[in-house]
Amino acid sequence: MKKTILLLLALVVCCAVQAQWGNNANTNTFIANTSSDAGEIYLSTDEVSGDTYVQWNQFGTNGWSPSLQRLNYQGNPQWGDDGIHIAGHEFSSSSEGVSMAATNDGGVVSCFAAYDGYSYAVRINADGTFPWGEQGVLLFDGLGFSRTETIAGNDGGVWALGCNYSSLFLQYVNADGTLNPLVTISDNTGFSCMFGQMTLSNDNRVFVTYEKLGSGSGLYKEKQIHVAGYAPDGTQFSPETLLMSSQTFQSTYIHSAVPDGQGGGYVYIWHPAIGDAFNTYVFHFNQNGAPTILDTNGIPVHTPNSGFEYLDAYATVDPTSHDLLIAFEETDSDTQTLCRLYVNRITQNGDKPWNDGFLALDNGTIPAGGLRIDAFEYEPGFSLIYHKGVGSTGYQSIVEAQGFDLSGNNIWTTTMCSSAYSKTGDQNSTGFHQGQNIVAWVNSNTGGLYGQNIGVNGAMGLITPPTPPEPCSAPSNFDGKYVWEPGTMGVNLLWTAAEELPLYYHLYRRDLATQEEHRFEVDANATEYFDEVGIGDYMYWITAIHEECVSEPAITVAGETYVLVEVTSVDEDVDEEIVTVTKIYTMNGQLIRNARLEDLSHGIYILQGLTSSGKLVNRKFKVD
Repeated sequence: MKKTILLLLALVVCCAVQAQWGNNANTNTFIANTSSDAGEIYLSTDEVSGDTYVQWNQFGTNGWSPSLQRLNYQGNPQWGDDGIHIAGHEFSSSSEGVSMAATNDGGVVSCFAAYDGYSYAVRINADGTFPWGEQGVLLFDGLGFSRTETIAGNDGGVWALGCNYSSLFLQYVNADGTLNPLVTISDNTGFSCMFGQMTLSNDNRVFVTYEKLGSGSGLYKEKQIHVAGYAPDGTQFSPETLLMSSQTFQSTYIHSAVPDGQGGGYVYIWHPAIGDAFNTYVFHFNQNGAPTILDTNGIPVHTPNSGFEYLDAYATVDPTSHDLLIAFEETDSDTQTLCRLYVNRITQNGDKPWNDGFLALDNGTIPAGGLRIDAFEYEPGFSLIYHKGVGSTGYQSIVEAQGFDLSGNNIWTTTMCSSAYSKTGDQNSTGFHQGQNIVAWVNSNTGGLYGQNIGVNGAMGLITPPTPPEPCSAPSNFDGKYVWEPGTMGVNLLWTAAEELPLYYHLYRRDLATQEEHRFEVDANATEYFDEVGIGDYMYWITAIHEECVSEPAITVAGETYVLVEVTSVDEDVDEEIVTVTKIYTMNGQLIRNARLEDLSHGIYILQGLTSSGKLVNRKFKVD
């Protein structure tokens, strides 16, 4: 009897050891029992605890319904072999779209449309309890039975976005399950608003990027992409703005969006509407929702070529440069049997430092997919993870990862799963949190949900969380004021140097009327800059660029991260009249040469001249 008990204890210990992250690609970590047809796998990591939540759908007594599992940082499942099933609702035989997000207070929220025609949000705490009840909370006032998107806020709550194939419905769910006011996004010009995505901006606000579908035939529709920003209380802080101009292609090709780490975001979409060349196009908007890629056709990830298609893209953002890192597949247009995986880099202004990108994998005519690209957390570089087909058909695959530096050089290659079998891959990876990135898949032959972690050095298994680096040294005491000088008007900007000398500074100016943005590179030894501009309202901020990081924006004396300066006209303190006109300027500071007052057309001008006492002054002058 004693021997039997010891044997059982040994088996329990063995199972516990096998459950945690291992470094053997032949025996990946078991996450939960599933049916062989399970799918729609989503992952999300709680950045505070390092715990990761995994959600998947499979057929059960209540239809095609979601289950969740929680893994601690070491990879041990916390909710039993089967996870926790959401059983408070009936589901149809197919999914209208589910989503999931780990909140920053240790829980997880799943959002979905149920069979009754309503959308719900269900929260599960780390201990497996349902603080909002097993049925959760009803979203969107009963509207929005369609695909539901979710992202976590910064206070334990979540943003939820739904659709009824005509309008979009946006709502913030607080950590206690109470609902903020509903926002309806619609169009009254004949377009349907649908296929929305969200990116978290500053101050817990959110940008919604969405597609407007117009006229067309069958699946082929006229389509645009717009962006608008909203606060948790339902107010709109940025207007609806066009990102992608009208293109006509299959409505099922929908866009993706990722935050840029500065309050704005990137959008990318695959379509063949430009020159009948299938390609993926990239757009960007800043923290005010204004496009910074001015071409409304977008920037192609690769030079368009009618003989090739560039598709199946997945993207992330480098936390230092805030450039987009995007992976995509190149295949031939005729047979679509060629499989090459590329990575490219695109800036917020649409520049491509790597031109058409670099080839990361040439798998010949054997399919490879499930692309996942994730920037390292504390050091420059990124990983590319994919399911690499093996055999003549590619129905069976292994999981492989490569690491690259920010010059596109390979620094490691790791086989994460060497067992070749048919896999149903996840919809996303976790991204790097506390030094590790996680992917998951279902064994489509026998069932079972499995996963694997990988570190920034390509190692798998138990990983010691890295020590976060000290914050990048930033300038301080940022200030700016309007200055008029003869022949010149502009803004003088001052700051206290960063404690550690940077490589240089990036000074930003945004015209608040046009939302046009400019970036100036300023010498590391400078603490002052004069920006010559015309009349208008401007926002300025400045960051320090160090070798391996970019600082946060400089803080002003008032505690803000930016300064606002109004450039009005000229100094009019002198009461004496001008007796001799020396120069005439337009209101934007342009010198009018060889002009006489009697020759001026209607408008307001700036006169520079001498008073009777010999003072040189500037005055506004109106010509009626």
